[in-house]
Amino acid sequence: MSQQPVQTVSGKLILLIKAGYWLALLIIATMVAASFVLLQQTIATQQHNHTLLDIVGTQKTLSQRIVFLASATGAASRDKQPALVSALKQATAEFETNYDLLLKQTGADPQSPAKLDAKSIESVLFAKPFHLDYFSVGLIANGDRLISAFESKLNLDNDGYKGGAERVNLDTSVANATLSGYAALGQRISAEADERSEKLLALHRTLFYATLGVILLVALFIFRPMSNAILRKTRELVDARNSMAFIAVHDGLTGLHNRTFLTDHFDTLIKGAHRRRERLAVVQLDLDRFKQINDTLGHAAGDYVLVVTAQRMRDSCRASDLCARLGGDEFVMILNGAGSTEDINMLARRILAHINEPIIFQGTTILPGASGGIAVYPIDADNAQDLLVHADLALYSAKKMGGGNFSFFSEELRRELDYRKQLEHDIKVAISERAFQVYFQPQVSLTNGAISGIEALVRWNHPERGMISPGEFIPVAEKCGFMPEIGRIVISKAINEAAEWNRAGIAFGRLAVNVSGTELREHDFDAFLFDTLEKAGLPPQKLSLEIVESVILDDEKTGIAAKLRHIRAAGVHLELDDFGTGYASLSHVNPNEIDRLKIDRRFVQNIHENGDNSKIVRAITELARGLGISIVAEGAETEAELDSLMAIGCDQVQGYSIAFPMPHDKALEWLTARMPKKARLTVLQGSLA
Repeated sequence: MSQQPVQTVSGKLILLIKAGYWLALLIIATMVAASFVLLQQTIATQQHNHTLLDIVGTQKTLSQRIVFLASATGAASRDKQPALVSALKQATAEFETNYDLLLKQTGADPQSPAKLDAKSIESVLFAKPFHLDYFSVGLIANGDRLISAFESKLNLDNDGYKGGAERVNLDTSVANATLSGYAALGQRISAEADERSEKLLALHRTLFYATLGVILLVALFIFRPMSNAILRKTRELVDARNSMAFIAVHDGLTGLHNRTFLTDHFDTLIKGAHRRRERLAVVQLDLDRFKQINDTLGHAAGDYVLVVTAQRMRDSCRASDLCARLGGDEFVMILNGAGSTEDINMLARRILAHINEPIIFQGTTILPGASGGIAVYPIDADNAQDLLVHADLALYSAKKMGGGNFSFFSEELRRELDYRKQLEHDIKVAISERAFQVYFQPQVSLTNGAISGIEALVRWNHPERGMISPGEFIPVAEKCGFMPEIGRIVISKAINEAAEWNRAGIAFGRLAVNVSGTELREHDFDAFLFDTLEKAGLPPQKLSLEIVESVILDDEKTGIAAKLRHIRAAGVHLELDDFGTGYASLSHVNPNEIDRLKIDRRFVQNIHENGDNSKIVRAITELARGLGISIVAEGAETEAELDSLMAIGCDQVQGYSIAFPMPHDKALEWLTARMPKKARLTVLQGSLA
């Protein structure tokens, strides 16, 4: 599944969870709000009912008080009657006010059909058997009449009732009827309040249980999936973190510790060995034929060999030892408590013997052929960096002896190391001073002697040690990463010299310069090359780049094919150098990609005596001729070799038999001497006959 659909599904899932989350919150909030409203209504209803019951209770008391005061006023002496009349008047007025408030609070309507319901408030007020409204109104009216009668009798200000008190009916029967009516009204109000409260409580319980149900559903269908998703993502993050931590200190292919882990823990191992007063052996391993395995059987076979080698290393060492892959086919083993030199020797032989056992890959038997270099703490060095450098030097020494074996670091190697360090320093100085020189070796045609090209070769005249062979300083420069800088110095000087020849009209064919894969991997190499050609004024068609077969084979990893096509499209020629010594497929010998093949000198030397070499050169020549690719043989040093090449059909040669590599001034003399002579016009003196 592509990344975009996965992100879309994940986005939809997150959106759905968010929507469900907010919906659940909205439902819960709505239910909580409804519960709150119901609770407020219940409290308000209870307060209303309490108010009504208080009024009913007050009315019951006032009705008895009115009847009592009426009776007491009639029986009291004249001097006490005014006070009793005032109290009666106040009680009657309060009774009337409360009754009006009661009617308003209950909303009772005498015309309402509810009065026919025996359980309603209206039935108590307006229907049999209580007729509370009748008795209440009558009590108020009779009270007012009685008050007016007493006020008239006592000569108080009164414009109301003028009849006698004997005509006013305020006896015990009225009081009892009113009292029983209000008692019944209180019961009706309490009953209705209880019924209403029960309904509200039932609804409240329903909402409460519904809220619990919604919370449960939200927990099951929203929060539970969310918590599971969060838990799953957390586990994935923890696994990813653990995986990243593992990858950070382990090699992804073999599972061994990587260079980072070795760098971080090497000092700890040294301190432990120092504390225990033990030796610590550093064994650096390298597969002798790994590049050949990659080139002939493919990278899958190479990876398989690396994995098997790593497993054999693990099988050969103890749990306290450390195995690491530095990169490519380079491995390191740190052996704790290594013991004596003889113990280390025996252990190294056992490890190499196990690693060098044949490996079967898809039916093919592979002989990896590992070599090892050993440095011992504290004899050879007392720090991690020097131990690794010394083990690497010992490994290089073992490889020089033919490989498949191991070598200990020695004083001789220490002297070589000192020399190499000094050489590295001198190379840096030479680069900064642009002290590298360019020598030129011509290439000629055996058919007509014409100059077909001239190769630029790097030389270094050391100010103290004199001329240093390229075979001595180039490997050091390559290992230290100096070749791109040296290559640019050589290319610049060679192009400038060739441009001078071209402007002077000196024929040199085409200038050929060697370019390594390291230089081609520089991101701005093509820009540098074109800029140098433009500044010098040399046409691109006058330049050839010589590349080796390994550059083409490594192209799938380095991606320099596009850069080479860009350079060739500009007019620069490409030549395949040392052809026949590598493992390039014939598919790479393409006239659309390569302009010329250079046959390696090992096939040219003694070609007149070695029939196999003669057949190889003939096959390469016929292949190139059939593809329309030109060819040149390098390393021709004798007349016999030149004759054999001429007989085969390879007429372009380069070698000591033609010319030695020369500095630019000698090369200029050599080229000038072989320029075709221009015909001179001689003017004869005399007269016409």
